[in-house]
Amino acid sequence: MDFHDLLFRYFGSAEIDAVAPAALEAGLDRMHVDFGLETHPGRRFALWALMHMLGDAPDVDRAFEDAGEREAARRFMDLADSTGSGD
Repeated sequence: MDFHDLLFRYFGSAEIDAVAPAALEAGLDRMHVDFGLETHPGRRFALWALMHMLGDAPDVDRAFEDAGEREAARRFMDLADSTGSGD
């Protein structure tokens, strides 16, 4: 999943700063639905990572049943926090 494609798919723009608050909320709602329906681990992780970067991701322990996926998500959070991307 390409980052800009995800932004355009859910928010109608590849520039997140250009998205109106109502469109951001609606896009996040759609992402949560798709996340719940997605069965491919890589696509689920991509959706979760974008939701995390936007401050609206489900808790890691609820989001991922697999211990390896939970650990990968925690490493992603640490990396995002250390670079300032998760703020």
